[in-house]
Amino acid sequence: MAFLFRLLSRLPLSLLHLLGTLLGWLVYGLSPTYRRHLRENITLAGCSDALGTAVAEAGKTVLELPKLWLRPQAEVIARVIRVSGWELVEQAWRAGRGILFLTPHLGCFEITAQYYARFAPITVLYRPPKQPWLAPLIEQGRGASLKLAPADVSGVRKLIKALKAGEAVGMLPDQAPGVGEGEWAPFFGRPAWTMTLAPRLARSGATVILAWAERLPHGAGYHLHLSKPATDVTTPADVNREIERLVRLCPGQYLWGYNRYKVPRGVPAP
Repeated sequence: MAFLFRLLSRLPLSLLHLLGTLLGWLVYGLSPTYRRHLRENITLAGCSDALGTAVAEAGKTVLELPKLWLRPQAEVIARVIRVSGWELVEQAWRAGRGILFLTPHLGCFEITAQYYARFAPITVLYRPPKQPWLAPLIEQGRGASLKLAPADVSGVRKLIKALKAGEAVGMLPDQAPGVGEGEWAPFFGRPAWTMTLAPRLARSGATVILAWAERLPHGAGYHLHLSKPATDVTTPADVNREIERLVRLCPGQYLWGYNRYKVPRGVPAP
């Protein structure tokens, strides 16, 4: 599998996205569980018109990873051909404040931290993959400025230390946390087990920036969008509302197949 990943990393992004579209529809057709989750989640959010696009974009999310992980950092960063809202980063730098990047599973969420790491250090909350062979591939192309913090107590300490030093941290706020790490909060009108870490870090005084990278047509690259939250993100419900707002901007590129409403083992049902 590692050899296949290295081979895919050498293909043009446009071809990877084409193959990803085929993969997305193949998985959608062959996996009843995945198909059910995707249809239920996108319908609940009132975005069912984007179902076909979402199927294709989910496949692109998978097949673009080899290029993002294994190609030289300069080549990967060059794929970001447009950035909106960078002035928010510069304002935080001038103020000497740490930055908390909240990046949901929207568009190419893998490239956002890599782009920032080109300019300054960033520490990213990280869950090791279930397949051990993937770990060295993920870590290979990230460079010294992109640090990984495990999703445990030691990782939380690294995030807090980075913010206190005026550095940036990043996380996927719509990832279901473990027992004792979340609470139930509405997400598109239905209770979802939501991490409490993001609002805790937001209350530390860090500058909160929402970040997502729009996948452009025909493998043209990515448009990095940075914006302020519309409200203070001091509770899990606040965080979910901000994610909803971003998702509605581009529902076809959200990862609807993720089982966002699962009840983790040991967590009481809502």
